[in-house]
Amino acid sequence: MVEIISVRFKNGGKEYYFNPNGTQFQVGDGVIVETTKGTEYAQCVRANSMIDEIELTAPLRPVVRRAAPEDLRTLEKNREREKHAMTVCQQKIAEHGLDMKLVRAEYGFDGGKVLFFFTSEGRVDFRALVKDLAATLHTRIELRQIGVRDEAKLLGGLGICGKPFCCSQFLEEFQPVSIKMAKTQNLSLNPTKISGTCGRLMCCLKYEQEAYEDLVKRAPKQESFVETPDGAGTVSGVNLLRQTSQVRLESDPESPRTYHNCELCVIRSGKGKRPEGYVEPPLEELAKRRRQEEGGTALVSEEDSLAAAIEAAFPSRGPREEQHREEREDRRPNRRNRRRHPRGEGGEPKHEAEGAGERKPREEGGDRRPNRRRRHRPKGGGGKPSGPQE
Repeated sequence: MVEIISVRFKNGGKEYYFNPNGTQFQVGDGVIVETTKGTEYAQCVRANSMIDEIELTAPLRPVVRRAAPEDLRTLEKNREREKHAMTVCQQKIAEHGLDMKLVRAEYGFDGGKVLFFFTSEGRVDFRALVKDLAATLHTRIELRQIGVRDEAKLLGGLGICGKPFCCSQFLEEFQPVSIKMAKTQNLSLNPTKISGTCGRLMCCLKYEQEAYEDLVKRAPKQESFVETPDGAGTVSGVNLLRQTSQVRLESDPESPRTYHNCELCVIRSGKGKRPEGYVEPPLEELAKRRRQEEGGTALVSEEDSLAAAIEAAFPSRGPREEQHREEREDRRPNRRNRRRHPRGEGGEPKHEAEGAGERKPREEGGDRRPNRRRRHRPKGGGGKPSGPQE
């Protein structure tokens, strides 16, 4: 066993082990450590603890000392120098006409080197730029080309979820993400919905991938032929998170029913024909597979429970709507019959009512429009409406 402390040089960066040399450190303390790049300032993220030497991947470097107030002032001075270096570097890039986007500048703690991060679509020959910057800033110059994901990590920002980028908060390294993960999780394959600000697939697709893969193994495939407590049927939908499946029963294919995956027995996995020679077991035997609650009552499907809740909340809503629907249906045929009366010669509507009275002739000089339907009121009792006079 060996005593270590864990430090981090920047937010969201990797953690590194150092030997405290018997000094006690607390989380949040600033420390000065010696690295391959020189003397650096870091922040303690894990207090003194003991670990097995097998966990060490490299020899432990000792902590130089605890950070003093003078070290914090040096950090503030370096931040001001970084702003000046960014301005100078952008001017030099424009003078040399290089196709590169400057992202960030970082000074070492001792001020002996400045590191510039940039992005570019291709390779950039920046040898002349390095010489020009070294002559202007009078320090060692290093330019490092990074990708769009590293750019988002350095700059930070808010994701589509409204929270800060995971990569700039706690991710130590980027995990490989593929479009297959979005398919497994039944997400939209629209690139604008599953891509982050950097333009790549969101890192959070990796978080729940293992859980989804385990749920997929337990759930039946689409179009599988299964046995349910109510009979045999075909799977028409799967809900991975609820671990339920919708099944179209052979006895009632128009009304899919929802069952828990533990209530199903897969006879044929995936799409295909009905298994030859299959004989459906008796319903009494299939009913034994119905999942029971702790109290012993059978679980109610989601649709049935929702319908019961609506009925309990609005007890008088159903009959009232049914009455209105019947009244609307009674009125609809009457309108259709009035519109679809057969016409006779000259555009007159034919009436088949018995006991019709005599027609009243229209006055001369009236507007004759044989093709236009007019509504006439019968004169007297039981008389037919008169048509246009010929």
